[in-house]
Formats: sequence, structure tokens, C-alpha cells
Amino acid sequence: MGEAVMTTRRQADGALVVDVRGSLDAATVGALRDTLLGTVHRERPVTLIVDLLYVTFMDSQGIGTLVSGYNAAREVGTRFVLRNPSEFVHRQLRVTGLTEMFGLPAEPSSSQTYTP
Repeated sequence: MGEAVMTTRRQADGALVVDVRGSLDAATVGALRDTLLGTVHRERPVTLIVDLLYVTFMDSQGIGTLVSGYNAAREVGTRFVLRNPSEFVHRQLRVTGLTEMFGLPAEPSSSQTYTP
């Protein structure tokens, strides 16, 4: 089981960004779930961006946590955006059929970052 570090910051446009680093698995998804759901319910941002550039591994529990964050955001009217998924993360989302739901292109582009 891996480690994950999450930090939250506010962009100049007011969007909240959760930067995630490391592995999203059984040992770490609880902290991400708490961060996402807590931020959505406490802050009620117009946009919540989850930056996944430095996520090195993600299993089904990590995917489920992102879906939970997405659903919680929708319930309060927050726009939920995944940004900069690594190739590995993008592949996991594509295999599970979730790229479209998260507004990601069908194929990753190594030279492109995904921004809203």
C-alpha cells in the first residue's frame, strides 16, 4: 500500500484545487474522500479541481473516491474537474468508462494539460 499527500489551495479565480501526490489505494483513499467531501460541504466552491499529475497508482477504491467527490459536488452545484491525470490514471478512467463523465479526452496527450 502506498502513500498519498493532498494539499488544498485557492486559485486567483476562486476555484479550489486539491493537489494529489502518490498512490490512491485502500491505505490512502480515506484521506482523499475526507478532503473532497469536506471541501465540497464546508466551502461550497463554484469549482473544485483535483490535480492528479503526480498520482503514480490508482485502484478501484481511488476511482470510487473520485466518483464520490464528483457526486457530492453535483449535489451542491459545484463543478468538479479532474486535471492533469497521469497516463496511468487516464488509462484507469478510460477502462472504467469514466473519462467522459469527468470531461477528459478519450486519449491522453503527453504534451497537453487538461484545464477547465
